[in-house]
Amino acid sequence: MNFASKRLGDLRRPEVLLFVMAGAVPLSFATWQALLNNFAIERAAFTGAEMGILQSLREVPGFLAFGVVFLLLIVREQKLAYISLLLLGIGTAITGYFPTILGLYATTVVMSIGYHYYETVQISLSLQWIDRKHAPEALGRIIAVGAFTSIATFGMIWLAIDLLQLDFAWVYLLGGGLTAVVALVCWSAFPLYEEKVRQNKHMVLRKRYWLYYAMIFMSGARRQIFIVFAGFLMVEKFGYDAQDIALLFLLNSGLNLWLAPKIGRLIGRIGERRALIFEYCGLILVFGAYAFVNDATLAAGLYVIDHMFFALAIAMKTYFQKIADPADIASTAGVGFTINHIAAVVIPAAFGFLWLASPALVFLAGAAMAAVSLFLAFNVPARPEPGNEVLVGRVAAQPAAAE
Repeated sequence: MNFASKRLGDLRRPEVLLFVMAGAVPLSFATWQALLNNFAIERAAFTGAEMGILQSLREVPGFLAFGVVFLLLIVREQKLAYISLLLLGIGTAITGYFPTILGLYATTVVMSIGYHYYETVQISLSLQWIDRKHAPEALGRIIAVGAFTSIATFGMIWLAIDLLQLDFAWVYLLGGGLTAVVALVCWSAFPLYEEKVRQNKHMVLRKRYWLYYAMIFMSGARRQIFIVFAGFLMVEKFGYDAQDIALLFLLNSGLNLWLAPKIGRLIGRIGERRALIFEYCGLILVFGAYAFVNDATLAAGLYVIDHMFFALAIAMKTYFQKIADPADIASTAGVGFTINHIAAVVIPAAFGFLWLASPALVFLAGAAMAAVSLFLAFNVPARPEPGNEVLVGRVAAQPAAAE
């Protein structure tokens, strides 16, 4: 009995909850992402302009992620994670039943509110529940769990569409419904965990976090080039169908499953500065190559390489964990997500029209954004900590009220 109780206690640890919720997200988001380009083009007659507008609408809830701070006044952070997962699942599940431009816009916003608010809370809970020493590797494992679920999801999509010939609506309903079920199971099966440090329930902007703010702003701008336009390039220019895109995502997830924990351990050894510099150097080359690629296989290879760099974003999170006041984590997770999405709200729509003139210019702009990020990464200290947040532009510590 004691052994059974101990095993049950081990399974109800905060880290296990993070892994389970991380696995629930791709059931919906990977389904939505894998089918989006084909569903939008084949059923809703989207062009690059409509796709850009949709992606801008998708990013609006991310821009409003600072609202998490105010929601925490009325609901606990852990419960907010469950509610957000439910919204993500519901928004995805109903997508296939609205195959029009306005319908796809509306369901995307519902899905996106759940996705972005969950991601905001997940970052906060991870940095609160996992100690600094083990954070890089643990965050890598969380990415790996999501990758594993993505593999299962993309496999399901391929089987459902290619072999079973199911309609888009059934696939969306299955993926979204599973996420909602997992959210409800987590809500009932896991206890509410006490806060180790009481979190600030108001907006927090500190001058000494300026480099973190700058890096996540550029990350949000640069990331849209991959999320919005790299996949669209595969479909529009090279004629990839839904099965091909699902298999491409499947390959990306398989690599993440293997690489993400190793990248986490590597960041723990070499530090955030070197990891970020390596990431941005690689992205400059990848985006530059996107601009001129004319071979479908080479384009797919660039897409896979591009996705592999995503795991290195762990370094930005652990950099903040090392310099932050522990009471700022929840508030700054929301503020950070908002900063991350300032450019993301504008770029998809604006670059959608640029795409009509020249797809190459879209990717060259992405390379320029990666170059700015590289410049910022050189300002990250080898050993970041409170009082040693940057190499150049250090701000003297001030009382919280003054900041």
